[in-house]
Amino acid sequence: MIQIGTGLKLDDRYELKEQIGHGGMALVYRAVDHRTGHDVAVKILKPEFARDQEFLERFDWEAAAASKMTHHNIVNLLDVGQVDSIRYLVMEYVRGKTLKQVIEEKAPLPYDIAGQIAIRILSALQHAHNNGIIHRDIKPQNILVHSEGHIKVADFGIARMEGDATQNKNDSVMGSVYYFSPEQASGQTVTAAGDIYSVGVVLYEMLTGTVPFDGDTPVAVALQHVSVEPRPVTDLVPGIPASMDRIVRKAMEKKPEKRYQSATEMAQDLHRALHDPQRDWSVSTQTDVPIPMISQVENPRPNSGQSERTKWMYRGLSALLAVMMALILAFGVYKAYDMIFNVVTVPYLINEYEDKAVQLLGRAGLTPSITRTSDGEKPAGAVIMQDPGYDARMKKGDIVYLTVSTGPAQQEVPDLTGKTEQEAREILSKVGFTLLVLPEREVSRETVGTVVRQSPRAGEIAVQNGIIQVALSGGCVLLQDLTGYSYNEALGILEKMGVEIKDIKDMPISNEAIDGTIASQQYLDRNGNILENNTYTIRNSGAGVLLAVFRLEGGGE
Repeated sequence: MIQIGTGLKLDDRYELKEQIGHGGMALVYRAVDHRTGHDVAVKILKPEFARDQEFLERFDWEAAAASKMTHHNIVNLLDVGQVDSIRYLVMEYVRGKTLKQVIEEKAPLPYDIAGQIAIRILSALQHAHNNGIIHRDIKPQNILVHSEGHIKVADFGIARMEGDATQNKNDSVMGSVYYFSPEQASGQTVTAAGDIYSVGVVLYEMLTGTVPFDGDTPVAVALQHVSVEPRPVTDLVPGIPASMDRIVRKAMEKKPEKRYQSATEMAQDLHRALHDPQRDWSVSTQTDVPIPMISQVENPRPNSGQSERTKWMYRGLSALLAVMMALILAFGVYKAYDMIFNVVTVPYLINEYEDKAVQLLGRAGLTPSITRTSDGEKPAGAVIMQDPGYDARMKKGDIVYLTVSTGPAQQEVPDLTGKTEQEAREILSKVGFTLLVLPEREVSRETVGTVVRQSPRAGEIAVQNGIIQVALSGGCVLLQDLTGYSYNEALGILEKMGVEIKDIKDMPISNEAIDGTIASQQYLDRNGNILENNTYTIRNSGAGVLLAVFRLEGGGE
């Protein structure tokens, strides 16, 4: 018997990589389709159900239901297969989170985000209902939120073809009781209105962070769906428009005939409420042109008596509505992405050392801004204040302001010898001192640009915010003895060394053999003063040499 697990390759094509979920009757794996190179989701019927006729039928029902639907808000079926006793479905792989995870992390969601997500769920359900399919298990665990913000309805595992009134064993507990419609809770036939009730519950949970009914047992919860009115969402979360509460209550009416009669109707009210949340929108009001779902936009069919002009007007109106809806949905995708994937919580940073705090903010996608102050109790480098505080919600890239201790007001000056200017500046800033770099570089064999001298010296006590002066190495170049070289030879040597000739002094002679050769040299600083050290100088520093050149009396260069 084939062992199900990572590494298994089904049909020599789908290689299972990791288990990403499981349900009552199936295991779900992320797999690689070696024919296309894409990730896919493979849903495998659990081995214990491989010979159970009821579960085989249920699995086939899901495949049949999924095969009838192709929609951008539904996890689409790609393939169906069987290897020995292993039955599997290959589905679109959605990289992201379940809506349940999003609710647990972010709820209560802003009402406009919750409304946009609900509209996409309803768009998917309208497509399913148009194809005669009732989902029967709408809950946040079955709604996937793609990492780019797209919403996908998944798991039609207990879906029913409309008109199929058969009731299999365990149907009453296959869905999640927290999202049951009253008719589902009481064992009656579930219609499209049952899916709409469940969307109302999901919207309730997005808006408030809690389900409308809870209890110690599934039966206790089911009874509340049948007989108890939910507490208004506006009572639980201040600021939610009353129009959103009315939509939730209408979707969750106990009697199916009092609910929205289609997913499109509920989506239309949500569109209106998001556009003008203070108005009392109701689908019973017919004074406004209804806003259709994208999948529902059709060209009106004028009668034969209408003029061509009227026909084109209707066609233009339909096209305009389609464009408007496309823009609304595109904006909604952006808003959902922005809310779900760009909003993060601020970590707790108090007492963390600066490097660790910056690292934690980086992981959260936030930007640190650091100020420093003395603190007699906190060690230098420790975070003593943060703004915003722990668990605040911010967008990625936002700035978190940190106040970092520089230690006591008076302390020892650190040793900066051998440090670069940037390193010295960072060391001093962390303990509350200011760096001042002297403009003149010093002749030194130390690495160019490193500290060779500081004042006050290392170990001395200084007051915080005091200035620490440093001199940096300019490096050095050994000036060879040029005596006896011709002027042109000496000039070439000095150019290669980066040392300029500051002045030339002629020394009259009568010996033609040494005419034009170097008689002596002196070393001058950039200001023309003679250097005491006649061996080293700084390359390209403005320092140079004074050359004395032998010249025949009456001659010249």
